[in-house]
Amino acid sequence: MPGPGGPHGGHFLTDEEMKNTPKVTASLVKRIFSWLLPYWKQFVFVLLCIAISSTLKLLPSILTGKIIDDGLIGKNFELLVKLIIISLGVTFTGNLIGVLEAYLQTWIAQHITFDMRNKMYLHLQKMSQRFFTSNNQGDIVTRMTSDIDGVKMTITNTFSNILSNVITLIVALAAMYQKNWLLATIGLVIVPLFAIPTRKAGKTRWSLTRESQECNDKINGILNETLSVSGQMLVKLFGQEKSEYKRYEEENRKMISLNIKEGMAGRWFRVVISTVSSVGPMLLYLVGGILIMKYDSSITVGDITVLVTLLGRMYMPVNELLNIQVDWIRSMALFTRIFEYFDMKIEVANPENPLEPNECDGSVEFENVNFSYNPEKQILHDVSFKLNKGDCIAIVGPSGSGKSTLINLIPRLYDANSGSVKFSGNDVRTLDLEWLRKNIGIVTQDTYLFNGTIRENLLYAKPDATEEELIEACSKANIYDFIQKQDKGFDTEVGNRGLKLSGGEKQRIS
Repeated sequence: MPGPGGPHGGHFLTDEEMKNTPKVTASLVKRIFSWLLPYWKQFVFVLLCIAISSTLKLLPSILTGKIIDDGLIGKNFELLVKLIIISLGVTFTGNLIGVLEAYLQTWIAQHITFDMRNKMYLHLQKMSQRFFTSNNQGDIVTRMTSDIDGVKMTITNTFSNILSNVITLIVALAAMYQKNWLLATIGLVIVPLFAIPTRKAGKTRWSLTRESQECNDKINGILNETLSVSGQMLVKLFGQEKSEYKRYEEENRKMISLNIKEGMAGRWFRVVISTVSSVGPMLLYLVGGILIMKYDSSITVGDITVLVTLLGRMYMPVNELLNIQVDWIRSMALFTRIFEYFDMKIEVANPENPLEPNECDGSVEFENVNFSYNPEKQILHDVSFKLNKGDCIAIVGPSGSGKSTLINLIPRLYDANSGSVKFSGNDVRTLDLEWLRKNIGIVTQDTYLFNGTIRENLLYAKPDATEEELIEACSKANIYDFIQKQDKGFDTEVGNRGLKLSGGEKQRIS
């Protein structure tokens, strides 16, 4: 039997989780259930399936008493066969309903995460460049992947487990008290006591598991740094092979020690659980035996067997309900992190009635433009100039003086704090964003190519471009001769971020 939180003792909050416990409000719970609202019919059916399945799965345990007393001890073969068939039928039916329940839960969870991912991706696409430069890229990806995947686990596990465990305990307790109130009360007292040693043993193993994971993260960090293309080059250039090996060897040795301790803690963990879980049944057998032998009680051998079986079925639900606070806090934290992103204001939004001029002369004009990334440091101050069609200028200045910022204001990757940036005679904030960006071409300092073919990267800007247009564009960029020399021409793979090409080739293709 697994301990609290499963074999790895995952039902314990870390120090960081305890420190950042989210505030659960009615509005937060209401917002969470708003995602379930489109699927309320399926969800109600799931709840019904859980209730029926949980009840049916306990009936074979209750029927065991009849099988022993009336079938075996009563020597009624016909009744014995009938009870066994009923027990098997109930078990099979309960399992079938459980399969339907699991399917519906998975279906609901997948559709909710589908809705969340689409809404999140659309929302992030609308965020300004400031959002992507000021937030960790790993955090952004985590919201889109791990956090939303966690929602699926919350729906399929946390919510359903609460109901399933509560129903199991209610039905089991009702059946136990119907058999014998004294033995049922003893069982009711024993079950919570079972959780104390198992939680203590589980917490020890959980602590070791966390240390092991932290050590594993350090090892992965060393591998990522020193065995990457750029990292291994730096290690060799600076002659740091021995020092890096020593660093890796120390962490690896520490990892071995922690793994041994964790393995042995797991063994002791199972010993504690096995021992403690045996105390309850033995105590019921003892008290039941005294009642039968000393007081000629009406309780039977079958009744005691039913009580012992039901007691065993109560251990896991009680453990999970005792740990439900941990699951609940993690679930709320998960939804809170996701909703924080949904609530982030979109800085650069399309105007309510965007303009899409029929003609574009390509002129650019700055009128008294001021801009800063943060209030403490002004980047652009009262900048004014005008560029007409065909003009060519060079913007010169030291690093950080705002050269790139000037360019980024034209396609509205950022918006000016004050003043006006005009394109083709119109303030860029009045123009349709898609129209504006389609009429502007930018070659960035940091050239970025997608992992695909040259053709796929060229068509990214204009998906309906013809072969002739591709050739014309590449000829103007002085890259067509290079493409012709490749075996696959436009269908040549460029590699991740264009690593198969030189810096100049990447710039000309981009």
